[in-house]
Amino acid sequence: MPETILQLQSISKSFPGVRALHEVSLNVYQGRVMALVGENGAGKSTLMKVLTGIYQADAGNICYLGKNCVFSSPKASQDAGISIIHQELNLLPELSVAENIFLGREFICWPGRIDWSKMKQEAHYLLQRLGLSLDPGTPVGSLNIGTQQMVEIAKALAVNAKVIIMDEPTDALTDTESQSLFRIIRELRATGCGIVYISHRLAEIFTVCDDITVLRDGELIKEVPVKDTHEDEIIEWMVGRKLTEQYPREPQQSGQKTLMAVNGLSGPGVQNASFELFEGEILGIAGLMGAGRTELMKIIYGANPLTKGSITLNGQKLNCTNPQQALKAGIAYISEDRKGEGLVTELSVGENMVLSSLKTFSRQMGVINKTKEQEAIAQFIQRLRVKTPSAYQLIKYLSGGNQQKVAIAKGLLTNPKVLILDEPTRGIDVGAKKEIYLLINELKRSGMGIILVSSDMPEILGMSDRILVMYSGRLVGEFEGQSANQEHIMRYAVGKTTEEEYV
Repeated sequence: MPETILQLQSISKSFPGVRALHEVSLNVYQGRVMALVGENGAGKSTLMKVLTGIYQADAGNICYLGKNCVFSSPKASQDAGISIIHQELNLLPELSVAENIFLGREFICWPGRIDWSKMKQEAHYLLQRLGLSLDPGTPVGSLNIGTQQMVEIAKALAVNAKVIIMDEPTDALTDTESQSLFRIIRELRATGCGIVYISHRLAEIFTVCDDITVLRDGELIKEVPVKDTHEDEIIEWMVGRKLTEQYPREPQQSGQKTLMAVNGLSGPGVQNASFELFEGEILGIAGLMGAGRTELMKIIYGANPLTKGSITLNGQKLNCTNPQQALKAGIAYISEDRKGEGLVTELSVGENMVLSSLKTFSRQMGVINKTKEQEAIAQFIQRLRVKTPSAYQLIKYLSGGNQQKVAIAKGLLTNPKVLILDEPTRGIDVGAKKEIYLLINELKRSGMGIILVSSDMPEILGMSDRILVMYSGRLVGEFEGQSANQEHIMRYAVGKTTEEEYV
């Protein structure tokens, strides 16, 4: 049997109105990767925050390297050799890549000055190890989310930890970047490092993990070697029931009219994009990171400037120079970056839901009709099955999946004609994904036009009526959803088309 480096024994933790963990145990073994899975709200992040000193357990023990430990702060756990890559990025955008990687652990040369040369050199080595060609002096705020995630990974590698926790590490990564990460994981495993790998992408677990621990509703359900189970069984342990038909595609009704037309659209990161969106259609947008998918959506939403081209909605030409105008016209956008752009973490669940639709609840003189507002909030909490003790709970205390549901509710409360979903299921468990897919189908039946931007190829193929592919800021291919396949889409996504046809 492999040596146990870390044991969390019968950990319990409660918050006002919420029992987050109840006698949960977790084992981390030397030179092995332990997958930690469960639905959003199952307690995975809380358990890791107890381990890393962010929270203190109400009961239970942490046994690390054969000794009982209490970590009073994240620094204490890090100093002991436990490193974590958070799902929500913890980087300072104003600082450089090198400064972020070695923040609090800077190289010092006599007389007490930072050795900038060595710090950049070491940062360059770590970035190269991850297959990343990047100047260590680049400000982190200028990087896209995927590259920022790679910087987070480099930051964890720099600690030379004995235990590394990876919380949804591939969520914002391209396939190439993910493969680089998997290579690093294998290297770390070979050195005897113990890894906790948290992911909703079950296929990854069978690629890189040795063992799996399943949590449900704050309780331990199962620990088993990965080789002794399969994906359907894991899903059943996670959700407590069998989950049939992961992608519940509904046929598109024929004879639908054009809802929105985009003609020759150009702007930051986008060149000459043209397409139509029909009533009651799910239009998938595929492409690799940096292809211009989000940039195109932000131009349509008025968040990025339109330099050329036009947009019409129900035959009326739009001139949306900001998101407020787009919302008024009937276009809602759910950002891929829910923490940075979608939600205000210091506000409550209810306050976040109604942020974009306050005028709907306003009486004369701008006074909010609180009764009407609270009824709408309660309706969407129930409709989207948001797990929260109340509408007054601060949204920062919700799991990532439940935060995403609130972000979607925020868009739906504006009563849009077009709903743009940018990576709507990133970091969400399979059960919550199914709920969101069913909601998308419900909106589709109502005649709403839905644009689904996703890096999850099975999701794009499973839910879209039509699929557009972007490469280098241009729309380069179009496929019917039912006849599309991953190979054809990826060929266009990497610019390997033999035809010079553009949408």
